[in-house]
Amino acid sequence: MKGKTLGLTPILILLLQSTLVLSRIAFEKLTDVDFQGTAYYTVRNLSLYECQGWCREEPDCQAAAFSFVLNPLTPVQETRCLLQNDTQANNPMASPQRSVNTYYMVKLQVRTESVCLRPWAFERVPGKALRGLDNTIIYTSTKEACLAACLNEKKFPCRSVEYEYGGMRCSLSDSDRRTGQHFVQLVDTPGTDYFENLCLKATQACKGPRVFTAPRVGVAEDKVSQYAGLHYYTDKELQVTSESACRLACEIESEFLCRSFLYLGAPHSSTYNCRLYHLDHHTLPDGPSAYLNAERPLIDDGEPIGKYFENFCEKPSANANPNGELPVTIEHQQDLNMASNLTRNDANCDKTGTCYDVSVLCKDTRIAVQIRTNKPFNGRIYALGRSETCNIDVVNSDQFKLDLTMAGQDCNTQSATGVYSNTVVLQHHSVVMTKADKIYRVKCTYDMTSKNITFGMVPIRDPEMISITAAPEAPPPRIRILDGRQREVETVRIGDRLTFRIEIPGDTPYGIFARSCVAMAKDSKSTFQIIDEKGCPVDPSIFPAFIPDGNALQSEYEAFRFTESYGVIFQCNVKYCLGPCEPAVCEWGRESIESWGRKRRSLPLNETDEAGSQEEEMNISQEILVLDFGDERQSTDFLRSDKPGGVASEANFGEKTVTIVEPCPSKGSVLLLGVACALLVLLYIATIFCYYMRKWLAPPKHL
Repeated sequence: MKGKTLGLTPILILLLQSTLVLSRIAFEKLTDVDFQGTAYYTVRNLSLYECQGWCREEPDCQAAAFSFVLNPLTPVQETRCLLQNDTQANNPMASPQRSVNTYYMVKLQVRTESVCLRPWAFERVPGKALRGLDNTIIYTSTKEACLAACLNEKKFPCRSVEYEYGGMRCSLSDSDRRTGQHFVQLVDTPGTDYFENLCLKATQACKGPRVFTAPRVGVAEDKVSQYAGLHYYTDKELQVTSESACRLACEIESEFLCRSFLYLGAPHSSTYNCRLYHLDHHTLPDGPSAYLNAERPLIDDGEPIGKYFENFCEKPSANANPNGELPVTIEHQQDLNMASNLTRNDANCDKTGTCYDVSVLCKDTRIAVQIRTNKPFNGRIYALGRSETCNIDVVNSDQFKLDLTMAGQDCNTQSATGVYSNTVVLQHHSVVMTKADKIYRVKCTYDMTSKNITFGMVPIRDPEMISITAAPEAPPPRIRILDGRQREVETVRIGDRLTFRIEIPGDTPYGIFARSCVAMAKDSKSTFQIIDEKGCPVDPSIFPAFIPDGNALQSEYEAFRFTESYGVIFQCNVKYCLGPCEPAVCEWGRESIESWGRKRRSLPLNETDEAGSQEEEMNISQEILVLDFGDERQSTDFLRSDKPGGVASEANFGEKTVTIVEPCPSKGSVLLLGVACALLVLLYIATIFCYYMRKWLAPPKHL
């Protein structure tokens, strides 16, 4: 009995150890595909890693769909992050949909200590398999257990996995699409998914030497470079001195497995000239065909965008280890630096214990960066590349601010279609920059469509780089009509001197301009244009041009009404511009007048046209009742509504109630009245005729 107990002890220990391994969060990524699911949150203008970080932190998030597009006018990628609390990606029978420039990330629960802290642990290709290169075949009840077996493999570096859902067959391999060279390709295998291990170190990515060369896919190098610049998401941007430095940065990158890089040429000012990617042509669903089928951008000067290089796995040497690699152990501690990259609070603190609370306030002519610290700060804050012209010195202060001008070169603020961005450095030493200093990317997005945009502050790319995005909401305008005492009125008399105002709140960086304003009768049968589509008054004697008054536009006019209606409805088309809007020069006779009816010209021409194409129109209206002279002395009952046979309105003049009745006879009543009048006229003529006939026929009287 004792011998049996001792024999069961190792089994019990193994079972106890297996239960102690808790599930860890990991992600699998799919490229250029999308799955159906239930979206519960959408955020714009986040980085890929911010999007994945939000899904990691949200307990309800099961998957995140990240899509992006590059503005051809500027190197700014406009992004959208869609979080889903339910997804078809976990259904083996579900078919994904093709979606260009989209990364789909699925949250997993993997029971292993070897999960790396990179944004995603595996690249998944649904319905595919790499046949004939399996090293080990096991059977697991779930896909997650198969992936955990790959991460825990010690005998050989597990570079890829195939999982067959129906037979629960898990195949581990030390080969992938790159180490298999050109002789092995993925084949269609329904019910089986292919996974590549992205937790490998850079030195373990290939069996033999790993080199970077131009892709040998039969496509011109400039065409491949252009496709990568437009359709690859930039994982990291650097400023390097040479092409070899950019290659070295990709080789030693540890936060993600760098597969390719794009060198944009010699450094110029403070712009980045080296882009690192986790993609290569093997990752694309269409492979090299994606380069051939891609169309050139609308704005293309024909010059090469840069030099693009991909990693290429050479064959291992003959005297190397038969497996081509030493056994590898994926340690949990290998990505400690990445932990701070995914933790917002730690990213805002430096090694001295100083933590920074950074916020952005978007104004019409500047970006205000406000910083608060938990300890007094000594040093300086400045715009990167403009340390002499855009900086402030901080002496023993825990709250300070730097204003970044949006125009000119003093702060070198970059602008593109309503998006203004800059890079701010918090530096402890007055001359040199150290590792303890912090770098923040700040961005203000001015939305001309009155839509809400998220304010967020999430660290990106490296622990010292933090992105801050702010977007002031465009407030809705309103119309107010004031009398001579600046009181808002709803009922006036013809000829009253009034002030017509279009207002937005004063604490906003936006300005407004108005055009296409019309006055309409309440029954909409009559209309009169007072401001044309250019923003100029049609007849200044009736309705003068708009003039600015702070953030409002106003025009002083005399009350008028239409012949057939007391109610006058004003309707205007209002658009936004950043800061005060410039006036339109209007010709009236021999005079030239200014009216605030067109947008600002401070942006470059191409940006202005682009922004204008994206703006939405907003129509606002206001009704006012205009009375004739003497109407206020009437006192019949009257309601402010339209009724058959009449139009009624009620108005207050101080303490006196004025009521007007506007009769509207029907067609039948008018016809009946006409017939009655005709009968009365005939009766009158007949009476006169009878009177004179009787008098004429009567015999004369004789005395």
